[in-house]
Amino acid sequence: MTTKTDIENVLWSASDSFRGKIDSSRYKDYILSMLFVKYLSDVHKSKVQKLTENYKGNKVRIERALSYESFVLDEESTFDYLYANKNDSEIGQKINVALSHIEDKNSDKLKDVFRAIDFNSQVDFGAAKEKNAILKNLLDDFNGLDLRPEEIESNDIIGDAYEYMISKFASDAGKKGGEFFTPSEISELVSRLAEPVENDRIYDPTCGSGGLLLKAYKKVLNKKVAIYGQESNAQTRALCLMNMFLHGVEDANIWLGDTLASPKNIENDNLMKFQVVVANPPFSLDKWDSGFLPDSGLDEKGKPAKMSASLDPYKRFTLGVPPKSKGDYAFVLHMINSLDEENGRMAVVLPHGTLFRGSSEGKIRRSLLELNLVDAVIGLPPNLFFGTSIPACIMIFKKNKNNKDVLFIDASGEDCFEKGKNQNTLREEDIKRIVETYKERKEIEKFSHIATLEEIKENDFNLNIPRYVDTFEEEEPVNIQEVKQEIEKIDEELVEVRSKLQEYLKELGL
Repeated sequence: MTTKTDIENVLWSASDSFRGKIDSSRYKDYILSMLFVKYLSDVHKSKVQKLTENYKGNKVRIERALSYESFVLDEESTFDYLYANKNDSEIGQKINVALSHIEDKNSDKLKDVFRAIDFNSQVDFGAAKEKNAILKNLLDDFNGLDLRPEEIESNDIIGDAYEYMISKFASDAGKKGGEFFTPSEISELVSRLAEPVENDRIYDPTCGSGGLLLKAYKKVLNKKVAIYGQESNAQTRALCLMNMFLHGVEDANIWLGDTLASPKNIENDNLMKFQVVVANPPFSLDKWDSGFLPDSGLDEKGKPAKMSASLDPYKRFTLGVPPKSKGDYAFVLHMINSLDEENGRMAVVLPHGTLFRGSSEGKIRRSLLELNLVDAVIGLPPNLFFGTSIPACIMIFKKNKNNKDVLFIDASGEDCFEKGKNQNTLREEDIKRIVETYKERKEIEKFSHIATLEEIKENDFNLNIPRYVDTFEEEEPVNIQEVKQEIEKIDEELVEVRSKLQEYLKELGL
């Protein structure tokens, strides 16, 4: 049987074929794409074997049955064909052709998945001889892996191994890693807070490799939910689509493009509405408004163009236009406007600055509070994310709230996480404590507090967590009498030592 560890070992071995030759932020795409091809190929091979037995080799009936399967694969797209041609001088081109065939024959699910992958790239692989050697090693690495359904430990291990490797590559890629992967335990926490249920539409407007969407999807046991996402990076969107497919989510709607300037999840010419939104948008994105402005960057009077609410056809910025240099509230307003009016709820990871920055952000925050949309603010421990140590929080928004207060949770204390060498992590017990406190809306000394709108008004709509959750630890009172006695004792010992020292010096005639 093939285990998750077997798959991870092959992926690491394949990484060794690339290390030192290509940057990890690039070679991850080749390795994960090859895993995907191997998976499709082995599943296809298993089906052909079973159909051959069932139809006693009748090729017409076998071909007809295969045409009804969830994906179609021709002979030149199989891993076995590529492996048989591993010494071909044009192996890079043969792999590209295989990927192209897979896309063409499964365009309803896998359109453009491999568009940004070029196994014939001289930029990445160098001269033909070097390229062919790397690709031969890559095919050798995967050849020993058996991913036929009857040979794997469970249905989840391929998808889980795939996601595990994305996290490893994200860790290697440092700051770039944070652009396509949210640490698994953060995704788990966000999805539990959002509480998806059967028949919900679940949406992530900056979905990266899809980890948050998959965590939310898994929260609904019968899987009767619809998954929607958008991602601006073509390679990351491809990772997301493959990630979805490997986890059995074959009907996810993952679009390519700038969510703010060109939202793709549209219904009846308006933003589509969702019951659940989960997101970890890029922190304080600079120039978030560039997609709204003229290409020249100048207005009709020849002056630098500025973003205004009237430039957005979906009217998302009527509460205010966020500053050009910080796109946090632009994403929040997009998500708020994408929420179902009856029971929409969203959990979003944001930098702490969104809680207290003033100017236009302060006005937007005040409006969101006065509209009773803010349900909770949760401060997270430091250093949880790849490539950034910026303090972060989770804000939870809800439509049709049945209360008018805001729950504050300070989960940044040293007892709320496991400290790591480079990166801290949330343990299951930490996630559970936060989720229970949120669901039960509990007041816990030095951990959580329920603030009324009046209290928040008194703080000038500043949501900085220390204003509401006092975590100050008083020092133990000093016993002056004990300290005085200790000093006297030390003085006596000092006199004794000096006296003995004088005796020793006298004996030495000094």
